[in-house]
Amino acid sequence: MDESVRKAVLGAVPSLRAFAISLCGNVDRADDLVQETLLRALANIDSFQPGTNMSAWLFTILRNHFRSEYRKRRREVEDSDGHYAETLKSQPEQYGQVEYREFREALAQLPQDQREALILVGASGFSYEEAANICGCAVGTIKSRVNRARTRLAELMHVNSAEDFGPDETVRAVLASGE
Repeated sequence: MDESVRKAVLGAVPSLRAFAISLCGNVDRADDLVQETLLRALANIDSFQPGTNMSAWLFTILRNHFRSEYRKRRREVEDSDGHYAETLKSQPEQYGQVEYREFREALAQLPQDQREALILVGASGFSYEEAANICGCAVGTIKSRVNRARTRLAELMHVNSAEDFGPDETVRAVLASGE
């Protein structure tokens, strides 16, 4: 494998992991998703077109694999009311953890397409055009999804407006923590 391709793949891993965590909501599942993404990418590295965006290619693989797995898991019984999960929680030790938890919960309440667009643009640093290519939709659709996601997050977090919220930095901070 070409050294520049290897570096590009390795350089994308932290962002892939953050995106996977935002999709899964579970660090272990996210790590498995990233690993499977890298395996698929390496197995199909010949289909990568040199000179194009390696990160966007990897994010597309990750997103498509997540969606495939999601469709398979829809038939599984989940803890939909959160009753069992609630018994596993421990009380936060400091105020920052409370804010972190509230943000994660608010982020999880966003529709999948809005959360995905916000993470790609706000946290992963992709342009609207790159995010639109990853999601397979128009640039205007991505812009609309990001705007609606920011507005809804502000509402859920009881912030006066999305401008006061600064979601891009918050999303980055939450995802960088790796939880």
